[in-house]
Amino acid sequence: MNEKELIRHALKARENAYCPYSSFAVGACVECSDGSLFEGCNVENASYGATNCAERTAIFKAVSEGHREITAIAIVGGKKGEEITGFAYPCGVCRQVINEFAKGDAKIIVAKSENDYRVLTLFELLPEAFGPNNLS
Repeated sequence: MNEKELIRHALKARENAYCPYSSFAVGACVECSDGSLFEGCNVENASYGATNCAERTAIFKAVSEGHREITAIAIVGGKKGEEITGFAYPCGVCRQVINEFAKGDAKIIVAKSENDYRVLTLFELLPEAFGPNNLS
């Protein structure tokens, strides 16, 4: 799948964001090794620790359907109801979850729109990561 298609799916997922506390709506789309796509949005909670990021929502949907290898993820985010003006990078927890299910060369796409985006690798966002291989 190309970057623009993943971004389109992330933008669509962002429309479902539940963000009454921060008003920061995030959407994500994960591509798995077999080409399957899974969308996710952020879901906030009055007990802030129970909030779930869009990236983890998409990844957990993929894992719950039996997928274990992510090859790319697109992320978009900004004030709800407004045009996206900045790049929304994954938080540290999301980077760690991405690391659990992706190889270091997996594409992390942060976008403002289909035509304004950056592509990084997991290695670039989480160098010297702790992961499953550290436990063997």
